[in-house]
Amino acid sequence: MLNFVIGITVLAIGGNSLVRSKKRSSFEDQLATVGQTCGYIADLIEAGNSVVITHGNGPQVGFLLIRSHLSRNRLPEVPLDACNAQTQAEIGYMIQQSLGNEFGRRGVKKGVVTVVTQVVVDKHDKAFEYPSKPVGPFYTKKEAANLEKELGWTMREDAGRGFRRLVPSPKPVEIVERKQIEQLLGAGFVVIACGGGGIPVVKQDGFLHGVAAVIDKDLASSLLAKGVGAERLVMSTAVEQVYLDFGKPEQRPISQATAEEMHDYLEAGQFAPGSMGPKIEAALEFLENGGKEVLITDPEHITEALEGKTGTRIGP
Repeated sequence: MLNFVIGITVLAIGGNSLVRSKKRSSFEDQLATVGQTCGYIADLIEAGNSVVITHGNGPQVGFLLIRSHLSRNRLPEVPLDACNAQTQAEIGYMIQQSLGNEFGRRGVKKGVVTVVTQVVVDKHDKAFEYPSKPVGPFYTKKEAANLEKELGWTMREDAGRGFRRLVPSPKPVEIVERKQIEQLLGAGFVVIACGGGGIPVVKQDGFLHGVAAVIDKDLASSLLAKGVGAERLVMSTAVEQVYLDFGKPEQRPISQATAEEMHDYLEAGQFAPGSMGPKIEAALEFLENGGKEVLITDPEHITEALEGKTGTRIGP
């Protein structure tokens, strides 16, 4: 039996964890990986938890942007907010089907539903002035210059492999469909929501409008967890535990820590801004707003982490 308090859990699955390698990135490969992950999720649900599943979509949006770019001379390019909506639905479908099949094997009578979720951001967020998140394919220097001129994109050389488009990454402010998610949870459904951090929208004159931006999935998951009154936030990522001095000979895992300790580690630069940093920020925000615990581990060890055998557990 899993040894934790039963309640609402928000489980955030990393988009990169669904793409194991460049050679295993097809839809069928991702579906198989989702199927494995859903076995661990089913353990959590069988223990009596109400669960909201969120997920990343970075690689999947990248694939869609490349397809859009390659076909741009024949078909209209897909805007970034629509890319987010499409990949929310695609990954949601994979999780819905896989988890539903897993329930069928176990005799669990529970429905699974995906909510294509909009997330409000502040149109005055400083992130819009300083685009920082690379998305989509690599371009040559000449292509990048043309795109900057024709479309007003911000381009930057990335990893020595060419130029990529930079987009804003504003902070999430409000989950538009939060009430519907709460109603579905109350009716006993497993809910998949806030895929890829949600579709970024801004409010203008009382109406919503999509914007070309990317919301951090973990910050959106933290905001959703607060909104639905979750006791626990589980972040599934590429490593079994969080490490200090990661990648160095002296690296060492963190099994348990308080929010204050993790804040000090973050301030000391222990967690990289582009990888573990946002997860720790999301964890601290969740705990500061009444959350009881955060677990960080990889998909294969979710059950063991919930039993206290591995993973990194952060308390208030």
